[in-house]
Amino acid sequence: MTLRTRITLLTAGLLLVAFLVLGFALEGLLRNFLYGSLRTDLKEAANQVVRLLNLGGQALLEAGLPPSLYAEVQLLPEEDPALLAREGGISLQKSPALGSQRLLLQEEAYRELLKRGEVWAYAELPREGHPLRLLVYARKVEVNLSGSVWKGALLVGRPTEDLEATLSQFARIYAGTALFVLLLSLFLARGLVARALEPLEWAARKAEAMSARPEPLPEPETRDEVAALVKALNGMLTRLQEAFEAQTRFLQDASHELRTPITAILGHVGYLLRRTPLTEAQRESLEVVKREAERMGKLVSDLLDLSQSGTWRIRPVPVRVLDLLEEVREEFAKSFDGAILVEAPEDLYVLGDPDRLHQVMANLVSNALKAGARHVWLRAFDLGDKAVVRVEDDGEGIPEEHLPHLFERFYRVDKARDRERGGSGLGLAIVKAILEAHHGTIAAVDSSLGGACFSIRLPLSVRGTTGKPSGRVDA
Repeated sequence: MTLRTRITLLTAGLLLVAFLVLGFALEGLLRNFLYGSLRTDLKEAANQVVRLLNLGGQALLEAGLPPSLYAEVQLLPEEDPALLAREGGISLQKSPALGSQRLLLQEEAYRELLKRGEVWAYAELPREGHPLRLLVYARKVEVNLSGSVWKGALLVGRPTEDLEATLSQFARIYAGTALFVLLLSLFLARGLVARALEPLEWAARKAEAMSARPEPLPEPETRDEVAALVKALNGMLTRLQEAFEAQTRFLQDASHELRTPITAILGHVGYLLRRTPLTEAQRESLEVVKREAERMGKLVSDLLDLSQSGTWRIRPVPVRVLDLLEEVREEFAKSFDGAILVEAPEDLYVLGDPDRLHQVMANLVSNALKAGARHVWLRAFDLGDKAVVRVEDDGEGIPEEHLPHLFERFYRVDKARDRERGGSGLGLAIVKAILEAHHGTIAAVDSSLGGACFSIRLPLSVRGTTGKPSGRVDA
């Protein structure tokens, strides 16, 4: 997941949380306001009912109350909350809205009414479909009915369905608005984040395009975090460049200094083996010295090649792939009793340095022979924009866990066996460096023949095209 996506999702998450918190807060405020207004209306309605009953009884009650008000005066002869919840008190007066129905509270509400003298509760009246839910205000009262004073409880209620409908409508409107704002914010946030990250993406592209000899990044004119990052990267690149140059100088100096004594050792050992009478034990010891000196000489040569890979002057010319592969086959056919087969189109050309490309193919064939191959196939294909050359063998093969590390310097699949064969662990690293200098690639996979398979991709060339010197090409 990219940084842009993570920042956008984080912004979306924060906005979603903010909208949820704000929605719940607004819904709570609106609910408190609506129900607070309803409670005030019910208290005023209770006082009005008491006045109407004291003035004119049922006649005024029927004429003076709105149809949406549900009121009932109950005589409470029994102070048994459970009984009152089942049957209610004796109904003294009812508003027209109740008709034949009764306002009955829950047991707990009656208990609170008897104890405190007033209570807020909910009641339900049966009707078709869902019951009618009422918010009820109940309090103890004294009313004058037919010349007698009655003590009981006044229950006054109004339906809450209009309030709940208003709250539901508010929730729908808020959810739709919040969703629209959230989507719009995501769109804008993605654009703003992309714009804000453009300097970082630019720095990443510059860093990715760097060669083995990196150059400092141009520092932005702004004084923000991106400028600080670029400055830090340039400092790191400078230190890396200095370390790289120091390493290169050391390898070059060490290689040059080691060549002379190795050459002297090989010369003296060769003289002793040719011109001096030796015992069998002495001859074996000198053969070991010669073999190890030759291996050291190859190692020194490989190190020198790698140290100079960043400054190779590649002069690309059209190279006929078939001729290149045939030259490599002929080179090894004299000392190899197996078969090296070549398959390539006659008109397939690549753009490259013939000597360096020959070094690549020879290195791969040599590795195949060291791995015990009896058959080596050199095949080439034209893919339209690239030429593919495959080197396959039926040798020992390469374990899968080693494939990602084959082209690392000094990496050996079997260190003991590679040392016996004279391998330095640098051959494939040199192959990779040469191909990168040609803007090519190499990959290793398991061969269908049971051994190893190396696949090389190189730029195509048209026959007869004049190759121009590329100057200094970084590997």
